[in-house]
Amino acid sequence: MKIAVVGAGSTYTPELVSGLSREREAIDVSELVLHDVDAERLDVVGSLAQRMLLHQGFEGRLESTGELDRALDGADFVLIQIRVGGQEARFQDETVPLACGCIGQETTGAGGLAKAFRTVPVVLSIAEQVRERAADGAWIVDFTNPVGIVTRALLDAGHRAVGLCNVAIGFQRSFARWLDVEPARLVVDQVGLNHLTWVRAVHLDGDDVLSQLLADHGDELADELELPHRLFDELGAIPSYYLRYFYAHDRVLAEQLGGTPRAARVMEIERELLEQRGGAFYSEAAVGLVRSLASGDGAVHEVDLRNAGTLEGLADDDVVEVPARVERDEITPLPQEPLAPELLGLVQHVAAYERLAAQAAEQGDLAVARKALLAHPLIGQDELAGELLEPLLAQREAPV
Repeated sequence: MKIAVVGAGSTYTPELVSGLSREREAIDVSELVLHDVDAERLDVVGSLAQRMLLHQGFEGRLESTGELDRALDGADFVLIQIRVGGQEARFQDETVPLACGCIGQETTGAGGLAKAFRTVPVVLSIAEQVRERAADGAWIVDFTNPVGIVTRALLDAGHRAVGLCNVAIGFQRSFARWLDVEPARLVVDQVGLNHLTWVRAVHLDGDDVLSQLLADHGDELADELELPHRLFDELGAIPSYYLRYFYAHDRVLAEQLGGTPRAARVMEIERELLEQRGGAFYSEAAVGLVRSLASGDGAVHEVDLRNAGTLEGLADDDVVEVPARVERDEITPLPQEPLAPELLGLVQHVAAYERLAAQAAEQGDLAVARKALLAHPLIGQDELAGELLEPLLAQREAPV
């Protein structure tokens, strides 16, 4: 089996490569190809990956290349983790909205639209080359943000694709540590849209232990998510960290206006710690998903895919983030109870935005982009949309 990693200059890549090597009996990887347009970063990451594979006794072939065609030729899985425009573009995504009095975040709200506008055309171009050059039936696994919008664009274009995020696996690992159990025994029932999800149940060997976790560790969760414990009890669910931008909007905005943009901090970290930074569970989530698709082990993974009736109140072609059972070449969402009104209303609102954002990014349509800003609950005003549109999309032709 050949696996290609596009955007392999990412600091997540060494952990990803190491995980694929450890799972080589289940995945049977014979060839790993790392691709990036940044030769310097690729050299650093590729050299580290090579040392890790040698240490693990990997007998397959590892190649680093700046030629996309070479990376994709005959690939069975293509993992895409690119950042179009780099951290400099992220800095714009996070600061332009702040100047207009809006939340500055690279995947949520106005910054997410700018990122989608830059990213979707590039990912679709890569996907077309996957269609032409990869093995028949090859899977595209996307962890390129904004994952929900990018995955929707891929599926709209008819590609065999699934989206992946690390929020659910992060919860799973924390819960397993608190319960002193192996993570594989836990299924985190996290539902919604990418970066707009709630954990409504946590199944330990089939039994829901969410109430126990909230009782024993609710204050700890509240500190980590920077939301009140009371809110979790009232919702009967644990919101993802990204719900802070909605549930604590004014406080977060004030913090952002008085602080250092996250992009600036990340740029400094990457300069100093490229060879040391871990994968924040992205690698484990990706390796697990590839393993299940290749081996048909039937494990449950949190993925982004078509709704197809999974969540009532959303269109079948909306892209939702839910737990799904993964067999060989087949992904089936677990059945879900309807969302409570206080969750469904927000999800419907943002799903409408994502539909418009994907369309705008695919077509390069500024009028539709303006509608997307109007549809988003963190913006939603005509003057704001007009003020944001030009500076937000100034970076849309930034290089990969």
